[in-house]
Amino acid sequence: MSPLRQWSTRLAGAAVAVAIVLIYACTANRAPSQSLVSGDAASKVYVAPGSYDEYYAFMSGGYSGQIAVYGLPSGRLLKVIPVFSQFAEDGYGYNEETKPLFQTTYGFVPWDDSHHPELSMTNGVPDGRWLFINANNTPRIARIDLTRFETDEILQIPNAAGGHASPFTTPDSKYVVSATRFSVPVPNTDVPIESYKQNFRGTLTFATADQPGKMDIAFQILMPGFDYDLGHAGKGPSNGWFFFTSYNSEQANTKLEENASQNDKDFIAAVNYKRAEECVAQGKAKAAPAEYYHNWVDESSRIAKSEKKSGVKMINPGDCEGVVYYLPTPKSPHGVDVDPTGEYIVAGGKLATVIPVHSFTKLQKAIADKAFEKTVDGIPVLKYDAVMAGEVQKPGLGPLHTEFDGKGYAYTSMFISSEVVKWKLGTWEVVDRIPTYYSIGHLMIPGGDSKQPWGKYLVAMNKITKDRYLPTGPEMAQSAQLIDISGDKMKLLLDFPTIGEPHYAQALPASMIKEKQVKFYQLAKNTSPWVTRSESDGGIARAGKRVDIKMIAIRSHFAPDNIEGVQVGDTVVFHVTNIEQDWDILHGFAVLGNNNSELILQPGETRSLTWIPKTPGVYPFYCTDFCSALHQEMQGYIRVSPAGSNVKLMANVSKKAQAQMDHNAK
Repeated sequence: MSPLRQWSTRLAGAAVAVAIVLIYACTANRAPSQSLVSGDAASKVYVAPGSYDEYYAFMSGGYSGQIAVYGLPSGRLLKVIPVFSQFAEDGYGYNEETKPLFQTTYGFVPWDDSHHPELSMTNGVPDGRWLFINANNTPRIARIDLTRFETDEILQIPNAAGGHASPFTTPDSKYVVSATRFSVPVPNTDVPIESYKQNFRGTLTFATADQPGKMDIAFQILMPGFDYDLGHAGKGPSNGWFFFTSYNSEQANTKLEENASQNDKDFIAAVNYKRAEECVAQGKAKAAPAEYYHNWVDESSRIAKSEKKSGVKMINPGDCEGVVYYLPTPKSPHGVDVDPTGEYIVAGGKLATVIPVHSFTKLQKAIADKAFEKTVDGIPVLKYDAVMAGEVQKPGLGPLHTEFDGKGYAYTSMFISSEVVKWKLGTWEVVDRIPTYYSIGHLMIPGGDSKQPWGKYLVAMNKITKDRYLPTGPEMAQSAQLIDISGDKMKLLLDFPTIGEPHYAQALPASMIKEKQVKFYQLAKNTSPWVTRSESDGGIARAGKRVDIKMIAIRSHFAPDNIEGVQVGDTVVFHVTNIEQDWDILHGFAVLGNNNSELILQPGETRSLTWIPKTPGVYPFYCTDFCSALHQEMQGYIRVSPAGSNVKLMANVSKKAQAQMDHNAK
């Protein structure tokens, strides 16, 4: 780069930085007392007691590792679905049945950073079967069943670091994808960091996703050592293609804030995954070393299992002509979104002054005409003008993400100027804008990344809250804002706090899934080896230093509820079955001094808690979920004797159960 161009680049960067400071200073000092809503906003978000919201919204919990479920338009929190982090509230990741979900090649990983929920689709439209979400730190993809709102499956992504561009799905949910945010040596090995350009690579992963319990790596594509950021699948005419943004085409390995912002354009990687399938079938993909875990929950026992897998099929673009093309895109692109028709591919260049829109039709023609600027590691770079449909001029500062309303309009979040900009597809003219409070990141329209958006509401997910709520010390709640997009002009309706940092969200009409909800697990179909279906089935058994206690929970007692013969240093495992067969009748279980979490037991479910008593004594246990008028009476005791004691192992049962046992023994 010439000295003059270096100077110009630095000046532009400085100007952006000044703009950030000035705009942030302005937004942060807005008077909180100003009314920001008008008209009948309150009535539009009011859901009367006993009535249901119109939409389920699934919002990533960011660094909480979970998913939060809200009703729209009320903004009421309905549930937190634990996914990538242990959740002491119900024992997820603490009880023996769910621990295997956290197994990775790095060992037991009980936390992660969840980013992008993605609904399963049929023919390009959310179908309400599953929700997928990625783990960013230790790359993984999880599947949540939407009849139970529970995590059923987690697949680790090998040869990757930072699974940020994930887990966006193909229109038929055949694949979900993951791309490396951080390029690393592939396979990872000990090399000097300064050898980045020689040794570091990115990978794009396509994982099979259309069969529950059978997620797996279909193939990976070895890419240049850029940072891969976000992705979305094509649809309609672009079905069979996937688009990923990348930045750091400079391949810098230090001070990326400056060194990865030198080039005027980075790239969108346009991947023809149908072509990739052909190359795999033709044997053009090479076997590459990899180790990764697939963890899933057995449907009938509800016990998670882990399988360590090895090896993947790796495609080098140089060996599979036509599998990847680069679309030049200004500047440091973040989001990439495909409009409902599948024709337009919209990029959000964090430092760009325009919103570039690529044309899939022109992309195809440019490939046919070989309108290439150059190649990068065997990947043709198409000419910018040859693939450009148009540019949205003067949209604001800091474009990040775009969603669509299905009526010919697109909505782009502008982080720096802290607003949502509405513009028209085809003419690229800005038709409306509305401020957000503050520094919007992602935005979401129900179905807004699909072929058929439900374009009534838009949710802005903001990075900074400042004066929006009562202050809570140095850390404020994260914030979302509900915006009415049903008319020509956008209208702010509601603020509501969120959990963690909501990166992205998905939503669908409640009518699609609310009648499909499982109300309880059928006890007769519970195949857990530790299930206890009646009081007379409970008991206690010792095998060396391990003591297993099988017990039931029912309103309003445990059976057994008096246990003796346990010794200091034993590993005691409580296997508790909630034998209720009624909706929303839960029980809990906790024991004094437990170094774990409680158990929460859904009706018909068996969960196991491990406890190692350290001193002699008598320890109470109790139900932690208020279940009946006599909930406080739902308790018991376990006696712990010194190691080597001759106290007989004993667990009592009720007189009724004893009579049943005596009857069965005759």
